[in-house]
Amino acid sequence: MDAGSQASTLNINEPWSQVIWRHMRAHPLTATSLALALAVVLLLLLQSIIMILSGNISPGTRYGILGGLAGFATTALGALPALVLRSVPQRIEDAMLGFAAGMMLAASAFSLLLPGLDAAEALTGSGGWAAAIVVAGMALGVLLMLGLDEFTPHEHDKTGPCGPGYEHCSRVWLFVFAIALHNLPEGMAIGVSFSQGDMSVGLPLTSAIALQDIPEGLAVALALCAAGFKPPFAVLVAIGSGLLEPLGALLGIGLASGMPMAYPIGLGLAAGAMLFVVSHEVIPETHRNGHQTFATLGLMAGFALMMTLDTALG
Repeated sequence: MDAGSQASTLNINEPWSQVIWRHMRAHPLTATSLALALAVVLLLLLQSIIMILSGNISPGTRYGILGGLAGFATTALGALPALVLRSVPQRIEDAMLGFAAGMMLAASAFSLLLPGLDAAEALTGSGGWAAAIVVAGMALGVLLMLGLDEFTPHEHDKTGPCGPGYEHCSRVWLFVFAIALHNLPEGMAIGVSFSQGDMSVGLPLTSAIALQDIPEGLAVALALCAAGFKPPFAVLVAIGSGLLEPLGALLGIGLASGMPMAYPIGLGLAAGAMLFVVSHEVIPETHRNGHQTFATLGLMAGFALMMTLDTALG
């Protein structure tokens, strides 16, 4: 966030709604993009909920929900050791986050972009149009995450609070919002990958996200402990953050289960959102403490494991 944006939020006596409104006027393009993206997301979520309540549950919907729940379960599993661990060496934590970043990068390439290109080419008969369709989806995913990052008050362990109106939120909510920005695109990716009932796309991706959620869950819980929260509370918040994965899966299912062209666009959107999170948040976080080598080795290991899973399960 730039200095002007930070300065616009420093008056703690100003109502939060006015802070948001002034921030929107200062960033009209980002605000418009976010408003449109959120409107689409809410409609997709409503569509998924109505479909489930009506009993019209396709195999892809069922697999997507189970995949989102798997992400929630492994996030909870990863957070539990923080009940007894007060910290891990910083280089180990950076390596774990690097591992998660590597898996997310490989999942974006092998389990989202490549299937998206194949699906789009099958629909259009043109490799050029297929690339354009998937790139358009990626752009939508980046715009969504850029808008959420710009307008959501949140806090990172190393860089502190940011976003309009952060003074009006408690620290725990700032951490929760930051975690949500990580987990939502992962859940969306799971839902999109299963939306057509294709196990060769959904299974390796879900396996990768579930595996990388284990170290990510631990890192989140330890970061909350380091910020001064008691371990049981930190673990509960980290576990609760995993609920964003099944919610994101519902969004992903709704996103890609409509017209045929929605599937490759949805795969591109999920890939763009995940790539944004990796580049904007995860990798910089692993390089702040002077342990770039450990983080890079972890990233390479995660990428290699995801590539292996995609080959074996895809």
